[in-house]
Amino acid sequence: MDELTAGATAGDAPPELAMAGAYPDFANPELLAAIPLDARTVIDIGCSGGALGAAYLRLNPAARVLGIDTDEAALAIARTRLTEVARCDIQAEDLPFDLSGGVDVLVYGDVLEHLADPWAVLARHVRHLNPGGAVVVCFPNVEHWSIAYRLFAGRFDYDERGLLDRTHLRFFTPRTMRALLERAGLTPCDVRSRPSDAAAAARFVEAMRPGLAAIGVDPAEYLGRATPVQFVWRASLAPRERLVVASTMLPPQGGVSDVRVIEPAAALASDPTVFSVVRQEAEIAPMIEGAPHIAVLHRPLLVGDSGRARLRALIDRGFLVVTEFDDHPDFLAARGIDVAELISFTGVHAIQTSTEPLAATLAAWNPEVAVFPNAIRALDPPANFANPDRLTLFFGALNREEDWAPFMPVLNEVLRAVGPRLHLLVMHDRAFFDALETPNKEFVPISDYATYRSRLAGCEISFMPLADTPFNRAKSDLKYIEAGAARVVPLASPVVYGDSLRDGETGLIFTSPDHLRMQLLRLLAYPEAARRLADSARAEVAANRMLAYQVRARTDWYRALWARRAELDAALRARVPALFA
Repeated sequence: MDELTAGATAGDAPPELAMAGAYPDFANPELLAAIPLDARTVIDIGCSGGALGAAYLRLNPAARVLGIDTDEAALAIARTRLTEVARCDIQAEDLPFDLSGGVDVLVYGDVLEHLADPWAVLARHVRHLNPGGAVVVCFPNVEHWSIAYRLFAGRFDYDERGLLDRTHLRFFTPRTMRALLERAGLTPCDVRSRPSDAAAAARFVEAMRPGLAAIGVDPAEYLGRATPVQFVWRASLAPRERLVVASTMLPPQGGVSDVRVIEPAAALASDPTVFSVVRQEAEIAPMIEGAPHIAVLHRPLLVGDSGRARLRALIDRGFLVVTEFDDHPDFLAARGIDVAELISFTGVHAIQTSTEPLAATLAAWNPEVAVFPNAIRALDPPANFANPDRLTLFFGALNREEDWAPFMPVLNEVLRAVGPRLHLLVMHDRAFFDALETPNKEFVPISDYATYRSRLAGCEISFMPLADTPFNRAKSDLKYIEAGAARVVPLASPVVYGDSLRDGETGLIFTSPDHLRMQLLRLLAYPEAARRLADSARAEVAANRMLAYQVRARTDWYRALWARRAELDAALRARVPALFA
Protein backbone atom coordinates (compact mmCIF):
# COMPACT_ATOMS: atom_id res chain seq x y z
CA MET A 1 0.00 0.00 0.00
CA ASP A 2 1.60 3.31 -1.04
CA GLU A 3 1.43 6.61 0.84
CA LEU A 4 -1.78 7.64 -0.93
CA THR A 5 -3.71 4.57 0.13
CA ALA A 6 -2.41 4.61 3.71
CA GLY A 7 -5.42 5.08 5.97
CA ALA A 8 -7.92 3.98 3.33
CA THR A 9 -9.84 1.87 5.86
CA ALA A 10 -9.55 4.28 8.78
CA GLY A 11 -12.71 4.38 10.86
CA ASP A 12 -13.17 0.60 11.01
CA ALA A 13 -12.98 -1.10 14.39
CA PRO A 14 -9.40 -1.94 15.43
CA PRO A 15 -8.44 -5.35 14.00
CA GLU A 16 -7.33 -6.69 17.41
CA LEU A 17 -10.90 -6.60 18.77
CA ALA A 18 -12.67 -9.85 19.56
CA MET A 19 -15.15 -10.99 16.96
CA ALA A 20 -18.91 -11.51 17.28
CA GLY A 21 -19.70 -13.77 14.40
CA ALA A 22 -18.31 -12.28 11.20
CA TYR A 23 -17.71 -8.76 12.55
CA PRO A 24 -15.71 -7.12 15.35
CA ASP A 25 -17.43 -6.91 18.74
CA PHE A 26 -17.42 -3.14 18.72
CA ALA A 27 -19.71 -0.28 19.81
CA ASN A 28 -19.37 2.53 17.27
CA PRO A 29 -18.98 5.62 19.55
CA GLU A 30 -20.40 8.11 17.05
CA LEU A 31 -23.43 5.90 16.43
CA LEU A 32 -23.95 5.48 20.17
CA ALA A 33 -23.82 9.24 20.73
CA ALA A 34 -26.47 9.75 18.04
CA ILE A 35 -29.10 7.51 19.67
CA PRO A 36 -31.65 9.59 21.62
CA LEU A 37 -30.78 9.06 25.26
CA ASP A 38 -34.32 9.00 26.62
CA ALA A 39 -35.73 6.24 24.40
CA ARG A 40 -37.98 3.61 25.95
CA THR A 41 -37.70 1.04 23.13
CA VAL A 42 -34.72 0.79 20.78
CA ILE A 43 -34.31 -1.79 18.03
CA ASP A 44 -30.78 -2.40 16.79
CA ILE A 45 -31.17 -3.82 13.29
CA GLY A 46 -28.05 -5.87 12.62
CA CYS A 47 -27.04 -5.96 16.27
CA SER A 48 -24.22 -8.50 15.84
CA GLY A 49 -23.01 -9.35 19.35
CA GLY A 50 -24.99 -6.54 20.97
CA ALA A 51 -22.02 -4.34 21.86
CA LEU A 52 -23.82 -1.15 20.82
CA GLY A 53 -27.00 -2.03 22.70
CA ALA A 54 -25.01 -3.00 25.80
CA ALA A 55 -23.25 0.35 25.74
CA TYR A 56 -26.60 2.12 25.39
CA LEU A 57 -28.06 0.21 28.35
CA ARG A 58 -25.20 1.51 30.49
CA LEU A 59 -26.50 5.00 29.64
CA ASN A 60 -30.21 4.22 29.85
CA PRO A 61 -30.77 1.09 31.97
CA ALA A 62 -34.55 1.56 31.86
CA ALA A 63 -34.68 1.13 28.09
CA ARG A 64 -35.92 -1.94 26.27
CA VAL A 65 -33.17 -2.70 23.75
CA LEU A 66 -34.04 -5.30 21.11
CA GLY A 67 -31.61 -6.83 18.66
CA ILE A 68 -31.99 -8.45 15.24
CA ASP A 69 -29.36 -10.33 13.26
CA THR A 70 -29.01 -13.35 11.01
CA ASP A 71 -25.73 -14.60 12.52
CA GLU A 72 -26.55 -17.13 15.25
CA ALA A 73 -23.03 -17.03 16.68
CA ALA A 74 -23.31 -13.26 17.15
CA LEU A 75 -26.83 -13.55 18.57
CA ALA A 76 -25.60 -16.00 21.20
CA ILE A 77 -23.46 -13.18 22.57
CA ALA A 78 -26.18 -10.56 22.14
CA ARG A 79 -28.63 -12.63 24.21
CA THR A 80 -26.41 -12.09 27.26
CA ARG A 81 -26.44 -8.32 26.76
CA LEU A 82 -29.74 -7.09 25.37
CA THR A 83 -33.34 -7.19 26.57
CA GLU A 84 -34.41 -9.52 23.76
CA VAL A 85 -32.94 -10.70 20.47
CA ALA A 86 -34.24 -12.55 17.43
CA ARG A 87 -32.88 -14.15 14.32
CA CYS A 88 -34.69 -12.55 11.43
CA ASP A 89 -34.32 -11.83 7.73
CA ILE A 90 -35.63 -8.27 7.66
CA GLN A 91 -35.91 -8.37 3.86
CA ALA A 92 -38.58 -11.04 4.11
CA GLU A 93 -40.04 -10.75 7.63
CA ASP A 94 -41.49 -8.03 9.82
CA LEU A 95 -39.95 -7.10 13.16
CA PRO A 96 -40.39 -10.19 15.38
CA PHE A 97 -41.18 -8.54 18.73
CA ASP A 98 -44.20 -7.39 20.68
CA LEU A 99 -44.29 -3.76 19.59
CA SER A 100 -47.70 -2.86 20.97
CA GLY A 101 -46.07 0.10 22.75
CA GLY A 102 -44.38 1.27 19.56
CA VAL A 103 -40.71 1.97 18.90
CA ASP A 104 -38.79 5.11 19.83
CA VAL A 105 -35.58 4.50 17.87
CA LEU A 106 -34.62 2.29 14.94
CA VAL A 107 -30.85 1.88 14.57
CA TYR A 108 -29.20 0.70 11.37
CA GLY A 109 -25.48 0.46 11.98
CA ASP A 110 -23.91 -0.40 8.61
CA VAL A 111 -26.95 -2.44 7.56
CA LEU A 112 -28.92 -0.75 4.78
CA GLU A 113 -26.08 -1.11 2.26
CA HIS A 114 -26.37 -4.91 2.67
CA LEU A 115 -30.02 -5.02 1.53
CA ALA A 116 -31.40 -5.56 -1.96
CA ASP A 117 -34.26 -3.12 -1.30
CA PRO A 118 -33.42 -0.88 1.70
CA TRP A 119 -36.18 1.54 0.62
CA ALA A 120 -38.91 -1.05 1.17
CA VAL A 121 -37.41 -2.37 4.43
CA LEU A 122 -37.09 1.09 5.99
CA ALA A 123 -40.61 2.10 4.93
CA ARG A 124 -42.00 -1.06 6.50
CA HIS A 125 -40.12 -0.54 9.78
CA VAL A 126 -40.99 3.14 10.10
CA ARG A 127 -44.64 2.17 10.53
CA HIS A 128 -43.73 0.96 14.04
CA LEU A 129 -42.28 4.31 15.16
CA ASN A 130 -44.03 6.31 17.85
CA PRO A 131 -44.80 9.97 17.05
CA GLY A 132 -41.50 11.82 17.27
CA GLY A 133 -39.62 8.52 16.98
CA ALA A 134 -36.19 8.56 15.36
CA VAL A 135 -34.13 6.58 12.89
CA VAL A 136 -30.32 6.52 13.21
CA VAL A 137 -28.32 5.24 10.25
CA CYS A 138 -24.58 4.72 9.95
CA PHE A 139 -23.39 3.92 6.44
CA PRO A 140 -20.11 3.76 4.50
CA ASN A 141 -19.31 6.75 2.33
CA VAL A 142 -19.07 5.76 -1.32
CA GLU A 143 -17.44 9.14 -2.01
CA HIS A 144 -14.48 8.24 0.20
CA TRP A 145 -11.24 9.12 -1.59
CA SER A 146 -9.91 5.54 -1.37
CA ILE A 147 -12.74 4.28 -3.60
CA ALA A 148 -11.99 6.96 -6.19
CA TYR A 149 -8.32 5.98 -5.97
CA ARG A 150 -9.16 2.35 -6.68
CA LEU A 151 -11.27 3.31 -9.68
CA PHE A 152 -8.48 5.48 -11.10
CA ALA A 153 -6.16 2.52 -10.65
CA GLY A 154 -8.60 0.26 -12.51
CA ARG A 155 -9.64 -1.74 -9.44
CA PHE A 156 -12.97 -2.22 -7.67
CA ASP A 157 -12.11 -5.25 -5.58
CA TYR A 158 -14.28 -6.19 -2.63
CA ASP A 159 -12.84 -6.78 0.85
CA GLU A 160 -13.82 -8.91 3.83
CA ARG A 161 -14.90 -5.78 5.72
CA GLY A 162 -14.85 -2.00 5.32
CA LEU A 163 -16.04 0.36 2.63
CA LEU A 164 -16.13 -2.37 0.00
CA ASP A 165 -17.35 -5.23 2.17
CA ARG A 166 -18.08 -8.09 -0.23
CA THR A 167 -21.68 -8.29 1.07
CA HIS A 168 -22.53 -4.66 0.19
CA LEU A 169 -25.32 -4.44 -2.37
CA ARG A 170 -26.06 -0.70 -2.26
CA PHE A 171 -23.86 2.38 -2.05
CA PHE A 172 -24.81 5.77 -0.62
CA THR A 173 -23.66 9.33 -0.36
CA PRO A 174 -25.11 11.63 2.33
CA ARG A 175 -27.44 13.09 -0.31
CA THR A 176 -28.78 9.74 -1.51
CA MET A 177 -29.19 8.47 2.06
CA ARG A 178 -31.19 11.62 2.83
CA ALA A 179 -33.43 10.80 -0.13
CA LEU A 180 -33.95 7.28 1.22
CA LEU A 181 -35.00 8.66 4.61
CA GLU A 182 -37.38 11.18 3.08
CA ARG A 183 -38.94 8.52 0.86
CA ALA A 184 -39.77 6.56 4.04
CA GLY A 185 -41.71 9.56 5.39
CA LEU A 186 -38.99 10.80 7.75
CA THR A 187 -37.63 14.30 8.28
CA PRO A 188 -33.81 14.28 8.23
CA CYS A 189 -32.43 16.19 11.24
CA ASP A 190 -28.65 16.09 11.02
CA VAL A 191 -25.72 14.21 9.55
CA ARG A 192 -22.36 13.64 11.22
CA SER A 193 -19.15 12.26 9.81
CA ARG A 194 -17.12 9.50 11.41
CA PRO A 195 -13.40 10.26 11.74
CA SER A 196 -10.96 9.04 9.17
CA ASP A 197 -7.35 9.60 8.18
CA ALA A 198 -7.58 13.26 7.19
CA ALA A 199 -3.89 13.45 6.19
CA ALA A 200 -4.25 10.65 3.64
CA ALA A 201 -7.38 12.26 2.20
CA ALA A 202 -5.60 15.60 1.94
CA ARG A 203 -2.67 14.00 0.07
CA PHE A 204 -5.05 12.43 -2.43
CA VAL A 205 -7.04 15.63 -3.01
CA GLU A 206 -3.85 17.65 -3.41
CA ALA A 207 -2.63 15.20 -6.04
CA MET A 208 -5.98 15.49 -7.82
CA ARG A 209 -6.22 19.28 -7.57
CA PRO A 210 -5.52 20.05 -11.29
CA GLY A 211 -8.06 17.46 -12.45
CA LEU A 212 -10.69 18.62 -9.99
CA ALA A 213 -10.24 22.22 -11.11
CA ALA A 214 -10.53 21.15 -14.74
CA ILE A 215 -13.96 19.58 -14.16
CA GLY A 216 -15.22 22.45 -12.01
CA VAL A 217 -15.05 20.75 -8.59
CA ASP A 218 -13.76 22.84 -5.71
CA PRO A 219 -10.94 20.85 -4.03
CA ALA A 220 -11.86 22.08 -0.53
CA GLU A 221 -15.50 21.08 -1.00
CA TYR A 222 -14.48 17.69 -2.40
CA LEU A 223 -12.13 17.12 0.53
CA GLY A 224 -15.09 17.51 2.88
CA ARG A 225 -17.00 14.83 0.99
CA ALA A 226 -14.08 12.47 0.44
CA THR A 227 -12.54 12.40 3.93
CA PRO A 228 -15.23 10.71 6.10
CA VAL A 229 -15.18 6.94 5.97
CA GLN A 230 -18.76 6.83 7.26
CA PHE A 231 -21.67 9.15 7.96
CA VAL A 232 -24.39 8.99 10.61
CA TRP A 233 -27.79 10.38 9.58
CA ARG A 234 -30.56 11.04 12.10
CA ALA A 235 -34.16 11.49 11.03
CA SER A 236 -37.41 11.82 12.91
CA LEU A 237 -41.08 11.14 12.44
CA ALA A 238 -42.94 14.45 12.97
CA PRO A 239 -40.05 16.12 14.81
CA ARG A 240 -40.42 18.97 17.25
CA GLU A 241 -39.14 22.46 16.45
CA ARG A 242 -35.35 22.73 16.49
CA LEU A 243 -33.84 24.04 19.73
CA VAL A 244 -30.40 25.57 20.28
CA VAL A 245 -28.76 25.28 23.71
CA ALA A 246 -25.35 26.93 24.04
CA SER A 247 -23.60 26.36 27.39
CA THR A 248 -20.52 27.96 28.88
CA MET A 249 -18.14 26.16 31.21
CA LEU A 250 -15.76 27.23 33.95
CA PRO A 251 -12.33 25.55 34.00
CA PRO A 252 -12.90 21.95 35.17
CA GLN A 253 -12.40 21.37 38.89
CA GLY A 254 -13.38 18.19 40.69
CA GLY A 255 -15.92 17.09 38.09
CA VAL A 256 -18.33 20.02 38.56
CA SER A 257 -18.02 21.06 34.92
CA ASP A 258 -18.48 17.49 33.71
CA VAL A 259 -21.59 16.81 35.76
CA ARG A 260 -23.31 20.17 35.36
CA VAL A 261 -22.22 21.15 31.82
CA ILE A 262 -20.35 18.66 29.62
CA GLU A 263 -22.47 15.58 30.23
CA PRO A 264 -25.86 17.38 30.16
CA ALA A 265 -24.86 19.13 26.92
CA ALA A 266 -24.01 15.78 25.33
CA ALA A 267 -27.25 14.28 26.62
CA LEU A 268 -29.28 17.11 25.08
CA ALA A 269 -27.44 16.65 21.79
CA SER A 270 -28.68 13.05 21.63
CA ASP A 271 -32.12 14.52 20.81
CA PRO A 272 -32.13 14.93 17.00
CA THR A 273 -34.09 18.19 17.33
CA VAL A 274 -31.63 19.82 19.75
CA PHE A 275 -28.39 21.53 18.74
CA SER A 276 -26.38 21.55 21.96
CA VAL A 277 -22.85 22.96 22.21
CA VAL A 278 -20.37 24.14 24.84
CA ARG A 279 -18.75 27.42 23.83
CA GLN A 280 -16.84 30.35 25.24
CA GLU A 281 -19.33 33.10 26.10
CA ALA A 282 -17.88 35.48 23.51
CA GLU A 283 -18.38 32.82 20.82
CA ILE A 284 -22.09 32.25 21.48
CA ALA A 285 -24.00 33.40 18.42
CA PRO A 286 -27.27 32.52 16.61
CA MET A 287 -26.93 29.12 14.94
CA ILE A 288 -30.25 28.02 13.41
CA GLU A 289 -32.51 30.68 11.94
CA GLY A 290 -35.92 30.85 13.56
CA ALA A 291 -35.12 28.32 16.33
CA PRO A 292 -35.37 29.04 20.07
CA HIS A 293 -31.93 29.94 21.41
CA ILE A 294 -31.01 29.30 25.07
CA ALA A 295 -27.70 30.38 26.62
CA VAL A 296 -26.80 28.50 29.81
CA LEU A 297 -24.05 30.28 31.76
CA HIS A 298 -22.13 28.04 34.17
CA ARG A 299 -21.70 29.73 37.56
CA PRO A 300 -21.29 33.19 35.98
CA LEU A 301 -19.85 36.06 38.01
CA LEU A 302 -21.96 38.95 36.70
CA VAL A 303 -21.31 42.17 38.58
CA GLY A 304 -22.04 45.81 37.82
CA ASP A 305 -21.57 47.39 34.41
CA SER A 306 -19.42 44.58 33.02
CA GLY A 307 -22.02 41.97 34.01
CA ARG A 308 -24.82 43.99 32.45
CA ALA A 309 -22.81 44.36 29.24
CA ARG A 310 -22.29 40.60 28.99
CA LEU A 311 -25.97 39.88 29.48
CA ARG A 312 -27.07 42.60 27.05
CA ALA A 313 -24.80 41.11 24.40
CA LEU A 314 -26.48 37.71 24.70
CA ILE A 315 -29.99 39.14 24.81
CA ASP A 316 -29.28 41.35 21.79
CA ARG A 317 -28.14 38.23 19.90
CA GLY A 318 -31.57 36.70 20.52
CA PHE A 319 -30.77 34.39 23.44
CA LEU A 320 -32.87 33.63 26.47
CA VAL A 321 -30.32 33.47 29.31
CA VAL A 322 -30.18 30.88 32.10
CA THR A 323 -27.72 30.73 35.01
CA GLU A 324 -26.49 27.24 35.95
CA PHE A 325 -25.55 27.36 39.63
CA ASP A 326 -25.17 24.46 42.08
CA ASP A 327 -23.68 26.02 45.22
CA HIS A 328 -24.95 28.25 48.00
CA PRO A 329 -24.71 31.91 46.87
CA ASP A 330 -23.24 32.87 50.24
CA PHE A 331 -19.91 31.54 49.04
CA LEU A 332 -19.72 34.54 46.66
CA ALA A 333 -20.02 36.99 49.54
CA ALA A 334 -17.45 34.96 51.50
CA ARG A 335 -15.04 35.53 48.62
CA GLY A 336 -15.46 39.29 48.71
CA ILE A 337 -18.04 39.71 45.96
CA ASP A 338 -20.21 42.82 46.35
CA VAL A 339 -23.59 41.08 46.48
CA ALA A 340 -25.39 44.42 46.05
CA GLU A 341 -23.89 44.64 42.56
CA LEU A 342 -24.37 40.96 41.73
CA ILE A 343 -26.80 40.19 38.89
CA SER A 344 -25.86 36.53 38.26
CA PHE A 345 -29.34 35.54 39.47
CA THR A 346 -31.53 38.62 39.04
CA GLY A 347 -30.16 39.59 35.64
CA VAL A 348 -31.06 36.38 33.81
CA HIS A 349 -34.37 34.96 32.63
CA ALA A 350 -34.13 31.80 34.77
CA ILE A 351 -31.89 29.67 36.97
CA GLN A 352 -31.21 25.94 36.99
CA THR A 353 -29.75 24.21 40.04
CA SER A 354 -29.26 20.79 41.62
CA THR A 355 -31.28 20.66 44.88
CA GLU A 356 -34.57 21.86 46.31
CA PRO A 357 -32.87 23.72 49.23
CA LEU A 358 -30.73 25.62 46.71
CA ALA A 359 -33.81 26.34 44.60
CA ALA A 360 -35.57 27.82 47.63
CA THR A 361 -32.56 30.04 48.34
CA LEU A 362 -32.16 31.17 44.73
CA ALA A 363 -35.89 31.85 44.33
CA ALA A 364 -35.45 34.89 46.57
CA TRP A 365 -33.37 36.38 43.75
CA ASN A 366 -35.37 35.05 40.78
CA PRO A 367 -38.63 33.05 40.92
CA GLU A 368 -37.87 31.15 37.70
CA VAL A 369 -35.87 28.22 39.09
CA ALA A 370 -35.74 24.61 37.87
CA VAL A 371 -34.12 21.72 39.75
CA PHE A 372 -32.20 19.11 37.78
CA PRO A 373 -30.57 16.82 40.36
CA ASN A 374 -27.06 15.70 39.64
CA ALA A 375 -27.15 12.47 37.68
CA ILE A 376 -24.90 9.73 36.35
CA ARG A 377 -24.19 9.55 32.64
CA ALA A 378 -23.04 5.92 32.43
CA LEU A 379 -22.82 2.79 34.56
CA ASP A 380 -19.34 1.45 33.93
CA PRO A 381 -18.66 -2.25 34.56
CA PRO A 382 -17.80 -2.86 38.25
CA ALA A 383 -14.08 -3.12 39.07
CA ASN A 384 -13.96 -3.81 42.81
CA PHE A 385 -14.57 -6.42 45.54
CA ALA A 386 -11.90 -8.68 44.05
CA ASN A 387 -10.20 -9.39 47.41
CA PRO A 388 -12.44 -9.87 50.48
CA ASP A 389 -9.38 -9.73 52.75
CA ARG A 390 -8.64 -6.10 51.86
CA LEU A 391 -11.07 -3.25 51.32
CA THR A 392 -10.18 0.23 50.12
CA LEU A 393 -11.82 3.34 51.51
CA PHE A 394 -12.04 6.30 49.15
CA PHE A 395 -12.05 9.96 50.15
CA GLY A 396 -12.06 12.67 47.51
CA ALA A 397 -12.70 16.32 48.33
CA LEU A 398 -11.21 19.81 48.52
CA ASN A 399 -11.12 22.16 51.53
CA ARG A 400 -13.38 19.96 53.69
CA GLU A 401 -11.31 19.77 56.92
CA GLU A 402 -14.19 21.05 59.05
CA ASP A 403 -16.20 18.06 57.85
CA TRP A 404 -13.66 15.28 58.38
CA ALA A 405 -11.56 16.52 61.31
CA PRO A 406 -13.97 15.28 64.05
CA PHE A 407 -13.75 11.74 62.63
CA MET A 408 -9.99 11.48 62.12
CA PRO A 409 -9.18 10.07 65.61
CA VAL A 410 -11.66 7.21 65.07
CA LEU A 411 -10.39 6.54 61.56
CA ASN A 412 -6.85 6.24 62.88
CA GLU A 413 -8.03 4.00 65.70
CA VAL A 414 -9.66 1.63 63.22
CA LEU A 415 -6.61 1.73 60.97
CA ARG A 416 -4.36 0.69 63.84
CA ALA A 417 -6.72 -2.15 64.74
CA VAL A 418 -7.19 -3.67 61.27
CA GLY A 419 -3.80 -2.99 59.67
CA PRO A 420 -3.52 -3.92 55.99
CA ARG A 421 -7.15 -5.08 55.80
CA LEU A 422 -8.11 -1.44 55.17
CA HIS A 423 -6.36 0.63 52.52
CA LEU A 424 -7.13 4.31 51.86
CA LEU A 425 -7.14 6.15 48.57
CA VAL A 426 -7.24 9.93 49.00
CA MET A 427 -7.81 12.28 46.08
CA HIS A 428 -7.22 16.02 46.19
CA ASP A 429 -7.16 16.57 49.99
CA ARG A 430 -3.53 16.47 51.13
CA ALA A 431 -4.35 17.48 54.72
CA PHE A 432 -6.66 14.47 55.10
CA PHE A 433 -3.99 12.17 53.68
CA ASP A 434 -1.27 13.54 55.99
CA ALA A 435 -3.51 13.12 59.04
CA LEU A 436 -3.93 9.38 58.41
CA GLU A 437 -1.65 7.31 60.65
CA THR A 438 -1.12 4.30 58.43
CA PRO A 439 1.32 3.16 55.73
CA ASN A 440 -1.61 1.64 53.82
CA LYS A 441 -2.59 4.77 51.97
CA GLU A 442 -2.22 6.37 48.55
CA PHE A 443 -2.57 10.02 47.52
CA VAL A 444 -3.69 11.20 44.09
CA PRO A 445 -3.52 14.95 43.30
CA ILE A 446 -6.44 16.81 41.79
CA SER A 447 -7.24 15.22 38.46
CA ASP A 448 -9.80 15.13 35.69
CA TYR A 449 -13.24 13.66 36.27
CA ALA A 450 -12.57 10.48 34.32
CA THR A 451 -9.60 9.71 36.56
CA TYR A 452 -11.66 10.51 39.64
CA ARG A 453 -14.41 8.09 38.58
CA SER A 454 -11.90 5.41 37.59
CA ARG A 455 -10.04 5.51 40.90
CA LEU A 456 -13.30 5.53 42.88
CA ALA A 457 -14.43 2.45 40.95
CA GLY A 458 -11.44 0.49 42.27
CA CYS A 459 -12.49 1.04 45.89
CA GLU A 460 -15.14 -0.63 48.04
CA ILE A 461 -16.16 2.13 50.50
CA SER A 462 -16.67 5.86 49.94
CA PHE A 463 -16.30 8.07 53.03
CA MET A 464 -18.62 11.10 52.80
CA PRO A 465 -18.73 13.32 55.92
CA LEU A 466 -20.57 16.66 55.91
CA ALA A 467 -20.94 18.90 58.95
CA ASP A 468 -24.40 20.26 59.66
CA THR A 469 -24.10 23.81 58.29
CA PRO A 470 -26.42 25.93 56.11
CA PHE A 471 -23.82 25.76 53.33
CA ASN A 472 -23.61 21.95 53.45
CA ARG A 473 -27.38 21.48 53.72
CA ALA A 474 -27.66 23.08 50.27
CA LYS A 475 -25.16 20.68 48.70
CA SER A 476 -26.18 17.84 46.41
CA ASP A 477 -25.79 14.11 46.96
CA LEU A 478 -23.45 13.73 43.99
CA LYS A 479 -20.88 11.69 45.90
CA TYR A 480 -23.60 9.21 46.87
CA ILE A 481 -24.68 8.56 43.29
CA GLU A 482 -21.06 8.45 42.07
CA ALA A 483 -20.31 5.77 44.66
CA GLY A 484 -23.49 3.85 43.92
CA ALA A 485 -22.87 3.89 40.18
CA ALA A 486 -19.41 2.42 40.75
CA ARG A 487 -20.77 -0.27 43.12
CA VAL A 488 -18.99 1.31 46.08
CA VAL A 489 -20.61 1.34 49.54
CA PRO A 490 -21.60 4.91 50.54
CA LEU A 491 -20.54 5.55 54.17
CA ALA A 492 -22.06 8.94 54.80
CA SER A 493 -23.25 11.58 57.21
CA PRO A 494 -27.00 12.18 57.51
CA VAL A 495 -26.53 15.76 56.26
CA VAL A 496 -27.61 15.69 52.58
CA TYR A 497 -27.10 11.95 52.21
CA GLY A 498 -29.77 10.99 54.72
CA ASP A 499 -32.40 12.15 52.20
CA SER A 500 -31.06 9.82 49.48
CA LEU A 501 -29.36 6.87 51.13
CA ARG A 502 -31.47 4.17 52.79
CA ASP A 503 -29.42 3.19 55.82
CA GLY A 504 -28.65 -0.51 55.79
CA GLU A 505 -30.04 -0.94 52.26
CA THR A 506 -28.13 1.29 49.84
CA GLY A 507 -25.31 2.30 52.18
CA LEU A 508 -24.58 3.17 55.79
CA ILE A 509 -25.19 6.39 57.73
CA PHE A 510 -23.00 7.48 60.66
CA THR A 511 -24.10 10.17 63.11
CA SER A 512 -21.06 10.40 65.40
CA PRO A 513 -17.43 9.24 65.61
CA ASP A 514 -18.47 6.20 67.66
CA HIS A 515 -21.16 5.36 65.12
CA LEU A 516 -18.59 5.67 62.31
CA ARG A 517 -16.34 3.18 64.12
CA MET A 518 -19.19 0.66 64.38
CA GLN A 519 -20.27 1.04 60.74
CA LEU A 520 -16.75 0.81 59.34
CA LEU A 521 -15.90 -2.28 61.40
CA ARG A 522 -19.18 -3.81 60.24
CA LEU A 523 -18.15 -3.41 56.58
CA LEU A 524 -14.71 -4.87 57.23
CA ALA A 525 -16.11 -7.85 59.13
CA TYR A 526 -18.71 -8.74 56.49
CA PRO A 527 -17.36 -7.95 53.00
CA GLU A 528 -20.12 -9.97 51.31
CA ALA A 529 -22.73 -7.88 53.09
CA ALA A 530 -20.81 -4.77 52.05
CA ARG A 531 -21.01 -5.90 48.45
CA ARG A 532 -24.78 -6.39 48.75
CA LEU A 533 -25.10 -2.81 49.97
CA ALA A 534 -23.01 -1.63 47.03
CA ASP A 535 -25.10 -3.65 44.57
CA SER A 536 -28.28 -2.11 45.99
CA ALA A 537 -26.84 1.40 45.69
CA ARG A 538 -25.95 0.73 42.05
CA ALA A 539 -29.46 -0.59 41.37
CA GLU A 540 -30.94 2.54 42.97
CA VAL A 541 -28.85 4.80 40.72
CA ALA A 542 -29.71 2.71 37.65
CA ALA A 543 -33.42 2.97 38.42
CA ASN A 544 -33.65 6.64 39.35
CA ARG A 545 -30.55 8.77 38.91
CA MET A 546 -29.40 8.43 35.31
CA LEU A 547 -28.93 11.51 33.16
CA ALA A 548 -30.97 9.80 30.44
CA TYR A 549 -34.06 10.22 32.59
CA GLN A 550 -33.70 14.04 32.59
CA VAL A 551 -33.31 14.78 28.88
CA ARG A 552 -36.97 15.36 28.11
CA ALA A 553 -37.54 17.42 31.30
CA ARG A 554 -34.65 19.70 30.43
CA THR A 555 -35.68 20.26 26.82
CA ASP A 556 -39.32 20.75 27.80
CA TRP A 557 -38.30 23.39 30.35
CA TYR A 558 -36.18 25.29 27.82
CA ARG A 559 -38.99 25.20 25.28
CA ALA A 560 -41.50 26.38 27.90
CA LEU A 561 -39.23 29.27 28.85
CA TRP A 562 -38.97 30.30 25.22
CA ALA A 563 -42.75 30.16 24.82
CA ARG A 564 -42.98 32.63 27.74
CA ARG A 565 -40.18 34.84 26.53
CA ALA A 566 -42.19 38.07 26.44
CA GLU A 567 -43.36 37.48 30.01
CA LEU A 568 -39.83 36.64 31.18
CA ASP A 569 -38.40 39.71 29.41
CA ALA A 570 -40.89 41.89 31.25
CA ALA A 571 -40.00 40.33 34.61
CA LEU A 572 -36.30 40.75 33.87
CA ARG A 573 -36.81 44.40 32.96
CA ALA A 574 -38.63 44.96 36.26
CA ARG A 575 -35.85 43.29 38.31
CA VAL A 576 -32.89 44.95 36.54
CA PRO A 577 -34.05 48.05 34.63
CA ALA A 578 -30.45 49.09 33.97
CA LEU A 579 -30.02 45.96 31.87
CA PHE A 580 -32.23 47.52 29.19
CA ALA A 581 -31.04 51.13 29.53
